[in-house]
Amino acid sequence: MTFIVRQIAVTADGREIIRSNPFTDAEIGIGRNTQNAIHLPDLAVNPDHAVIRQLDDGQIEIESISGQKFSVDGRDQMSATIDPSAGAEVGFGGHVIAVSHDEEGVILTVKRVEALSDSAQERDEGALYTLKGLLPGKRISAWGFVGLMLAAFLIWPIYTWATYRGVEERPEGFHADTMWSSGALSDAHHSLEGDCQACHVDAFVTVTDKTCMNCHEDDAHDHAKKDRLLTAMGEPEGFAKVGAAFASAFNKPPGRCVECHTEHEGAGAMEPTAQKFCADCHEGMDARLTDTKLENAADFGTSHPQFRPALLIQPGGKNPPRKRVSLDDKPTEYNGLKFPHDIHMSKTGGVAQMGRRLSAKFGFGDSLVCSDCHTPDSNGVRFEPVDMEEDCAMCHSLAFEEIGNTIRTLRHGEPDMVRADLRAYYRSTGPSRPINLGGMKRRRPGAGNDNRVASDYARAVQFRPSRANLAIQQVFSRGGACFDCHGVTPPTARGRVDYGIKPVTQTDRYMHKGWFSHEAHNDEDCTSCHAATTSNDARDLLLPGIKTCRECHGGEFQEASDVPSTCAMCHDYHADDGAPWLIKEQQKDKRKKPDTVANDNQAIKPSDKLKVKIRKQKIASR
Repeated sequence: MTFIVRQIAVTADGREIIRSNPFTDAEIGIGRNTQNAIHLPDLAVNPDHAVIRQLDDGQIEIESISGQKFSVDGRDQMSATIDPSAGAEVGFGGHVIAVSHDEEGVILTVKRVEALSDSAQERDEGALYTLKGLLPGKRISAWGFVGLMLAAFLIWPIYTWATYRGVEERPEGFHADTMWSSGALSDAHHSLEGDCQACHVDAFVTVTDKTCMNCHEDDAHDHAKKDRLLTAMGEPEGFAKVGAAFASAFNKPPGRCVECHTEHEGAGAMEPTAQKFCADCHEGMDARLTDTKLENAADFGTSHPQFRPALLIQPGGKNPPRKRVSLDDKPTEYNGLKFPHDIHMSKTGGVAQMGRRLSAKFGFGDSLVCSDCHTPDSNGVRFEPVDMEEDCAMCHSLAFEEIGNTIRTLRHGEPDMVRADLRAYYRSTGPSRPINLGGMKRRRPGAGNDNRVASDYARAVQFRPSRANLAIQQVFSRGGACFDCHGVTPPTARGRVDYGIKPVTQTDRYMHKGWFSHEAHNDEDCTSCHAATTSNDARDLLLPGIKTCRECHGGEFQEASDVPSTCAMCHDYHADDGAPWLIKEQQKDKRKKPDTVANDNQAIKPSDKLKVKIRKQKIASR
């Protein structure tokens, strides 16, 4: 069966022009697209609107493939089966397709029933393919759309807000006032997504500090004190005065929490404050806030004070006193221990030789390295306190007796138990028995000699317990097991041996106002920042100064630096033990990215490997 498509066009004088095109395909298309067999240049027709296919029984089937209906003898349908012998009229927009049949095949006569050009009806040529005439005029439409926008995006949200005012929890579903939201809330406030009024209490009034403090009264720190904050910010200058005046007029006073703690920036962690917001207050702050103890800071690479770690004043106790001291003053710190780093890290001394002898058992290398004694914490941020049994006892043994295959050791950190164990040892054991007192060993002949040896041995047995005091004195004196590493307190009186150990405090975090993670520097050698190989005194403070950090870290906009660093990289909004939000977000992204290279059991980004190379070149050139 053949489809014969007859297109009827009307000339300006009313004459009809018929063009016939036969198609032998079993299926032909109908639509505005010129590739269709039945091309209908009508905006009311989809580019590919429907198809006509031949059936085995001689009928034809018309099916919509665009989801838009067409009419068959005046009825809208999505598909229809038509007998060409009976005929039918199929409507697509302003066109009618008359279906008939003759000996040549199925005849599809296409005719426009609405004028397409001035040849049939006077019409503006520019409006042929527009909706002009079907809609109201431009003025009415414009005002109508204005009213619609006001109703949809102003009146409806206000009505929703007013309806749910005072409701603690809104029901599930869409709420019109959420259309005013500029973005999703952060993870910290995600639970408030459906309760806008928790923060936006009054209509057309920005979020106030009082609203924030309802929840954050306990965890807000000094920045929440408005008088100090405004003093630190100073008065606006120049064009900023105009902006401040507008902000004040629209209920946006300066120094609000939300000026730094911005919300609706998208899901995830709350966006860290940009450096300029920190510098607005901290640059030249001492001139405005004269009683502050903080030094001026505006950019880590160019305007930042030297680090001021919190050093021990006196070790011991749960919260020992500390004092912040600038590293420019080359401070020292006594923590109760004696430990020369240079001897332990030497590659040629006795410590290195001992390490090589014990390497098979403990995995030491040619000499000791930092990781042999210092163990990172579970997060890799800081290090666990050095533990005698875990980190030192493999070389510094406290053993004093072996019973069978069991070795008894002195109790570390318990001077009273050390004295008790040594006294018990000397009471329960005797001196070494001379060979003269029996057995088949060779000995000097004569009974007198035997009597003398027996007498000496009996005297040694009698005075054996008293030798415990001498052993205790040796343990706590120079050259003894305790004295070599600890400060020892002398006995309370002559003849007594109640020695004591001075308190020890190991500091795990020196800079509580800033953040540093060792995990982020795993690809660096410890000695590139810590001068342990040249330190012969445990009081040396082996912390790198700001100059060392600036070899890799520049300011926020210092693209020449290996790692451009903002204020939020090291400083959290509020002083606590957690990492700044920027660091947390970077760690989260690092865990998500699979394109990392394993190096020493750590995930290192390819870009970081270049930074390591640059860093090592700088160290080698010093």
